[in-house]
Amino acid sequence: MKVKKSRSKRKAHIPIRLNILFFIVFILFAVLILRLGFLQIVYGEDYKREVEQTNSTTVTKNVPRGEIYDRNFKKLVANKPENTITYTRSTSTKSADMLKTAEKLSTMIKVDTKSLTERDQIDYWILKHPKEAKKNTKLTEKEQSEIGNDDYYKKQVESVTKAQLDSLTQQDKNIAFIYRQFNAGYALTPVNVKSKDVTDVEIAKVSENLGDLPGVDTAKDWIRSYDSKTTLRSILGSVTSEKQGLPDESLQKYLALGYARNDRVGQSYVEQQYESLLRGSKAEYSSETDSDGNVISTVQEYAGKKGSDVILTIDADLQSKTDEIIKEALKYGKTTPGTRLLDRAYVVITNPKTGEILTLSGQQYKKGKFEDDSLGTFTSSYVMGSAIKGATVMAGYTYGKQPGYSEIDEPIILKGTQKKSSWFNRDNSFAMNDISALRQSSNSFMMKTALDIAGATYVKDGSLDIPNSAFDKLRKVYGEFGLGVKTGIDLPGEATGIIGQEKEPGKYLDLSYGQYDGYTPLQLNQYVSTIANNGYRIAPHILKQVRDATNEDDEVGALQTQTNPRILNKIDLPKSYFEQIKKGFYEVMNNTSGGTTSGTGSTYFAGLDYKAAGKTGTAESFYAGPDWDYTSGIPAPAVWNTTFVGYAPYDDPEIAVSVAVPWAYEGDIDNKLNMRIAKDVFDAYFELQKERAKKADGTDKALYSDKKDK
Repeated sequence: MKVKKSRSKRKAHIPIRLNILFFIVFILFAVLILRLGFLQIVYGEDYKREVEQTNSTTVTKNVPRGEIYDRNFKKLVANKPENTITYTRSTSTKSADMLKTAEKLSTMIKVDTKSLTERDQIDYWILKHPKEAKKNTKLTEKEQSEIGNDDYYKKQVESVTKAQLDSLTQQDKNIAFIYRQFNAGYALTPVNVKSKDVTDVEIAKVSENLGDLPGVDTAKDWIRSYDSKTTLRSILGSVTSEKQGLPDESLQKYLALGYARNDRVGQSYVEQQYESLLRGSKAEYSSETDSDGNVISTVQEYAGKKGSDVILTIDADLQSKTDEIIKEALKYGKTTPGTRLLDRAYVVITNPKTGEILTLSGQQYKKGKFEDDSLGTFTSSYVMGSAIKGATVMAGYTYGKQPGYSEIDEPIILKGTQKKSSWFNRDNSFAMNDISALRQSSNSFMMKTALDIAGATYVKDGSLDIPNSAFDKLRKVYGEFGLGVKTGIDLPGEATGIIGQEKEPGKYLDLSYGQYDGYTPLQLNQYVSTIANNGYRIAPHILKQVRDATNEDDEVGALQTQTNPRILNKIDLPKSYFEQIKKGFYEVMNNTSGGTTSGTGSTYFAGLDYKAAGKTGTAESFYAGPDWDYTSGIPAPAVWNTTFVGYAPYDDPEIAVSVAVPWAYEGDIDNKLNMRIAKDVFDAYFELQKERAKKADGTDKALYSDKKDK
């Protein structure tokens, strides 16, 4: 009886416990319902607004760059439009969603997968086969968590087998390529998926299916197009591709200026130097996104503005003619004796009054083919020889000499050194004045002038005590002409020249007639321009004007700004001193008195319709080019550099010309390439001027009309 009673008591307790449990559950549900009701009534509208909340983000798109013209408005750099398919990733787009879009897009466009790397394919395979990729690693869940996400993914990448990678079809590779392009950009920044050879059919297909391709759009883009006939390609520079984006060395600067990381920017020379003018103002779009980051709509807020057009000082026709002159001269030169090392020549033509650069011409001749080396006109330096003697005579004036002063031309023989003499006087002794010294190119006259500046007295077979300050004195004057210092050209990468470091007396004498320090062809040009300008050293420049962009190929826009001459320094000597140097330069080109007393350039220039003035140069040097093994211990061959500086017309200079032919020949047979080039360049300039003047609607008249400047 007791057992039965106990069991009945336990049975009686069960319903009570259930009732209590049900009551507790009821209370909890009631609390939950009350809580939900409270939230719905009190905060319902707030939550609704949060769910429906949208954000507005400004998205920018690139506009065409400004175009580049020569001084006569001949287009050198244009923009070539092209159809483009773009993708803009939202801030919350998932990889799986991007992959789905890539799969759909791959059925509508053809892509070139040659640039698809093995790593791209591995990433795609892992995305498509997550379970197999996980299995490949052979790691437990615990091991996965311990090594971290980055190392775990690295393990997945390393575990993909060749067979698994080979299983990818061509269609898989197409999708992988598109997916990679999707990932190339930054959130809310358009990136080009395909920008080359996009057909009208592809544009139509994609446009019809934009609703099923979130983030994809069609647009017009542009690529830089360079005039195939211009020989200034290296000077014009280049623009980065979208893939390259901003250069690493300038990343922070460009980001601070509002660039996106994958923006295209000028990366060298004119394109880089005038990036701020050429870039334009980006188009701005307001993209509305929902709470999940999906783009709902895009509205254009600002259409953007194409970059300004840049007008260069370069005369493209004269540049082309000059290049051909150099090519013909080099081909001729290679037929003359001692020219195994001859491979290059440079010409710079400027307007000496304004500093405007008309040509920067350089050519290298290698294995029967020519390569443009325009950059070498201001980035390479050579010993220039007697062409710089005008600056030495001016140094004599600076330190006390008077125009017309004389020196004894005689061989300079110092104890323990080789004889130094003028080319026309190896053994005799006679007086020369400054004009005849320039006309005949006397080395002795320059050395004697330098000795006077140093306060040293020459004694045959004796020794010289030349203070180091004497080098500084000469170089100071040279620098005032632009020799051995930067010219101020508005392009990056200019060389300052080569300054000899030895301070021996013999080196000081060599310096005085151009046989020691090295200068660039552009520095030579600035030097002779300073003489033509009576001592005003003007910075050479390649930017002439900035104009508003237009959509018409045969018109240029209104003038924004124009570059004015920039005077770097004025040599503080009377104008009459410069007139004396000019007389000497005129004699060099026009005096035909006979024999060694004739001007060294008169054979080529005397009797011409235009009267030129200038100075020839020949420098004994050593080969410093690429065709010598400098590690062999064998000294490089002795060579001759030939040079020229001049201007014309003599009484009212329009152009200043410098010519440099490094390693022109070995031995004693001078091929006179410097003079052949100089003569042909002057002829080409004046012939071109005549041709233009003959036209009833002349080029210059049309180009500088009031209409174009309005």
